[in-house]
Formats: sequence, structure tokens, C-alpha cells
Amino acid sequence: MAWRGVTERFDAFCANVVLTDAQLNDGVVKSTGIISKLNLAYYEHEHQTLNGLWVGSWGKKTQARPPRDIDLFFELPTEVYHRIDRVTGNGQSQLLQEVKNILQPSYAQTDMRGDGQVVVVAFNSVTVEVIPCFKLVDGRYYICDTHDGGSWTIANPHAEITSIETGDNLTNGNLRRLIKLLKIWRRECNVPIKAYVLETLVTKFLQQSPWRGNSTFWYDWLVRDFFIFLVSRADTHLVVPDGQMVWLGNDWKSRAERARDSANSACVYEQYDMIEEAGAEWQKIFGTWIRKELAVAA
Repeated sequence: MAWRGVTERFDAFCANVVLTDAQLNDGVVKSTGIISKLNLAYYEHEHQTLNGLWVGSWGKKTQARPPRDIDLFFELPTEVYHRIDRVTGNGQSQLLQEVKNILQPSYAQTDMRGDGQVVVVAFNSVTVEVIPCFKLVDGRYYICDTHDGGSWTIANPHAEITSIETGDNLTNGNLRRLIKLLKIWRRECNVPIKAYVLETLVTKFLQQSPWRGNSTFWYDWLVRDFFIFLVSRADTHLVVPDGQMVWLGNDWKSRAERARDSANSACVYEQYDMIEEAGAEWQKIFGTWIRKELAVAA
């Protein structure tokens, strides 16, 4: 029987990168604690979810184990925007400092700093990056940028979240699963592609893949074909969900080519049930997150 190790290998890999209940709960507790403190300061109540919005991987449910950063929008009252916009100097920097000063007494033992667009709250287990924001009438947000004297930047996290949710529904849940696996490759091989760019690339790849709705039995070909697709996108532009056009460059291309070649070899080994040999090639891409030896090999 050919390909008899693929399902077991990729089922185990997919399960291995999902956050544990303890990790999810830890992220929720830390995020809601921050929301509560900011609500008390700006709205005079301590609700743990109102005015907060998970964005990034937590908002899109594309986070891979272990959790690193949680991106958390906090929507401030409109009057705060007008107050900050009138100040002399870098009002955006002053806003980050204001948010930091509100949170600091509750997290006195936690490293905290303002950085560009966020207040970084570096807990021991996970870092929460708090993004103060102001909601616009079209559902987008103003967020602050402290660089070059300070300015406001428009962000559209709902477009990213909707893109992932829609794509996942159209691919039998494969979009989020494949994104998580490829984030392991990005981390293990130190690939210089931003997470949201990688997510968009996976979305566009699956839109044209004949295997997009198939089971994990097809994941060897799915991973191989993604790397073939990715290499072809070097030195091209990519339109991300919020409408921005991103230049992909090629500083990641050699890593993608090595992954493509290893995936090609692994697929051949999988076809002939050379399970350990296939595993050795997969581990060149994903490290020990993916198994080399399997029960079917016994």
C-alpha cells in the first residue's frame, strides 16, 4: 500500500501545533485583565471584553504552539483622539505612554514599554501587544505610529479576519491548519516573511489548489505544491486583505527552494512507504515538530 504514513504523520503534526487549553486560557486571562484595566480608566467600568479586539493570529485563530505574541486592539473614546491630536509634539508617543502608565501599577513586575504602534506587556509566558485605536465610521481603525514625529495609520483587522474565516470555510478547515504548519517552517528555518504575508500567500495558494478541500492524506502534496507556488512568487507584488500592495522580494527564496526540494523528496518516499526517509526530509522543513518514525512503520 502506497502513502500509508501520510495521514498519521500529518494528523499528529496538525495536533502538535495547536495551542493547549492551558495556553489558550493563559492568553485569555492576560488579555481580559488588560482590557478590564483600560476600561476602568477610560470608561469607568471593568468589563473584560468590551472595547477589546484580538487581531493578528489570535483574532484569525492561526496561532501555532507555543504562543509568542498576542495582538490586542483597545478602542478608545473619540474624545481621547481629539485631546491627543491637539497636543504639542509627538501626541502618538504620549498616548502610548499614557496607556503604559495606566497598566503599569497592575503589572509592576512585568516588563513594559511603548514601541512604535503598541504598548508591549511582556509577561513570562506570553507577550501582549496593546494597540490603542479609534474606530472610524467605515469599521476601520486609526492606530498611532510614533515614528518620524508621530502620525495616524489606518488599519483594517476585520478584513484580515474575514479573509481567513471565509477561506477556511471554503477549504474544509485546511487554510488555518496549513497556515499553522507553515508558521512552524517560518520559525524553524528563520524565514524572513511576515506572518500576515504568509497567511495571505497560503490563502491565495489554496484558492487554486485541486487538493484544497481534501483530507490530511493529501497534505504531502499540499505542502510540496505550496513551496512550488511560493518560489514562483519571488520578486512579485501581493495584495493583502486590507487592500495594501506588498512587495515580496526574494530574501526568503533560497529557504523556500530548500523546503520545496525536501518536500519533493519526502513525497517520493511517502509514495513508496519509505516512512523514516520521508520523515527525515520533512524534519528538514519543520524540525522535530513533525514525526520521523510512525506506528505504521512497525
